[in-house]
Amino acid sequence: MDKNFGGNLDSSLSFVLDEAEADIGVVSAALSDVDRLKDNALPDDAQSDNALLDAYSKAVTKVVERVGPSVVRLDIRHGDRARVGSGSGVIVSPDGLILTNSHVVQGAKRAEVMMLDGRSFTGRVLGDDPDTDLALVRVDEDATLPSAKLGNSKKLKPGEIAVAIGNPFGFDASVTAGVVSALGRSLRSKNGRLIEDVIQTDAALNPGNSGGPLVSSQAEVIGINTAIISGAQGICFAVASNTASFVLGELVAHGRVRRAYLGIGASTVPLPRRIALRLGLAQRMGAVVSAVETGSPADHAGLLSGDILLAVDGTAITGADDLVRLLDAEKIDRTIPLDVLRRSDQRRFWAAMREA
Repeated sequence: MDKNFGGNLDSSLSFVLDEAEADIGVVSAALSDVDRLKDNALPDDAQSDNALLDAYSKAVTKVVERVGPSVVRLDIRHGDRARVGSGSGVIVSPDGLILTNSHVVQGAKRAEVMMLDGRSFTGRVLGDDPDTDLALVRVDEDATLPSAKLGNSKKLKPGEIAVAIGNPFGFDASVTAGVVSALGRSLRSKNGRLIEDVIQTDAALNPGNSGGPLVSSQAEVIGINTAIISGAQGICFAVASNTASFVLGELVAHGRVRRAYLGIGASTVPLPRRIALRLGLAQRMGAVVSAVETGSPADHAGLLSGDILLAVDGTAITGADDLVRLLDAEKIDRTIPLDVLRRSDQRRFWAAMREA
């Protein structure tokens, strides 16, 4: 045996061990890098949250891109006097019909219309309806303008995205976003009457937002922003688009809205299922009376808070917004039947209607 064999073997083993230790060091470093990457990586739920936030942001951006150009600023003047007020509005037809609030136009006959693209037009007030705090302005000039689509507010559900676009404090095209907080609210208008089927939202509104649109994630106008509760945060209101559609049609056709006056506040509610089955009621929804105005036709008829309206003059009620449509001019000076669910009994009352 070679005398140096043992020495060579020891040297070879030492070399192999050194190489192995070096490889182990590389592997350890690599594993440390992997652990560090794991620590820095977002967990699955965080990635999911980021994806949801990104989708929400894209939805709001898409709404603003589609509806924003149809939102205008209205400067109001009485005669030759200086500007007495301003607010927002939304163009709802390419020929220049603009929905806004009655309290924005303040009884004026003319308005200056300022577009997002810098164009300005003069407009005339076709009519206003203080009972719903809505008004209609038409652009005088012959122009094709960007317009927004009125959606069906009856299809809304609490929790849906709601985007408000307007001109608060003169800051044009300001956007706030939130959700539909509640449906079927009643809100007292400037003239003291109750506006039915109002949408509550937490999308922030400020002075100057009045008359601007509340928009769904489908870029449809679901309400006309009208009011905030002073001192409260996240409690804002919009007149439902179905009410706005009715008022728009009346103002275009007649210049005013003639309606029968009942004198209640109401909101949409589901009917108690067992009671509906026992009474053989086909409908699933009704309008619960939240307030009865003293001396009103409803008061004289005997309606009480908590009663659920099932039908007006023989036509079924499926929500508070039906009252706006059913209490029309045809019922003025008539005594009509009101079918009501009081506790578990179905009853009929008769109301002598008068003009609102």
